[in-house]
Amino acid sequence: MKKRKQRRTFLRTVQEEIMAKKGTFTVYLVLRAFVIVILIRRLLYHQYEDVLLCLLTLFLLILPQIVQTAFRIDLPSRLEIILFCFAFAAEIMGEVQHFYLHIPFWDSILHTVNGFLCAVCGFSLVEILNNKPSLKFELSPVFMSLVAFCFSMTIGVLWEFFEFGMDQVFLLDMQKDTVIGTIASSFLRPEQDGGIVVIRGIEDTLVNGESLGVPGYLDIGLIDTMHDLLVNFIGAAVFSIFGYFYTSRKGSSFVENWLIRKRPAKA
Repeated sequence: MKKRKQRRTFLRTVQEEIMAKKGTFTVYLVLRAFVIVILIRRLLYHQYEDVLLCLLTLFLLILPQIVQTAFRIDLPSRLEIILFCFAFAAEIMGEVQHFYLHIPFWDSILHTVNGFLCAVCGFSLVEILNNKPSLKFELSPVFMSLVAFCFSMTIGVLWEFFEFGMDQVFLLDMQKDTVIGTIASSFLRPEQDGGIVVIRGIEDTLVNGESLGVPGYLDIGLIDTMHDLLVNFIGAAVFSIFGYFYTSRKGSSFVENWLIRKRPAKA
């Protein structure tokens, strides 16, 4: 009975969190309405995989408020709005509406934004730790920026591990294939002496004697993975650089408006 009451109190608090900021609440309502409309439409057409993605998106839209309530932190309004839009862009526009296939740079944009947002989270965690009165040390600006950068890159690598695992176990294509016209390989050299065989101008790929219908060699995921990590690197580096100047000069409205803050303890 006590646990049920605590659960109801928690859910009520989450609801209050959602409605507390008018700007973020408006964005939340609009995106939620879009997701529900798409969910109903996909359900009518028996596209149950897309229905699951819509349900996942509805959960992701409320996740920031759950995190704020559970860990007693405050997310800036602009960060909340970006998180809402990111979830919608990744799941609904990317997966359900197939933007990943129809817009070549869609995945790159999201991975760049992901690198930036993860760096924000990493930097905020260190900033909260650094400002804790009970601790007797002060972290340097270089160290704080480095932690934020490494935190972001670690999340990016773990996501690529997840994509690779899903592709291997469930035969999905989360690590998108890339068509290339040139390959270089030491494996193709008959002498096996470490020399490189370079094949240029590839116009077709055949498997078991049948053409795949692609204008080149089909790279299975490697180029996509490295490209994702590269743009994640860019996003992480951008915020880490701003974070360094914010810490060293003790002030920057740009960084200040992105940082997650710990709520003061109740008296």
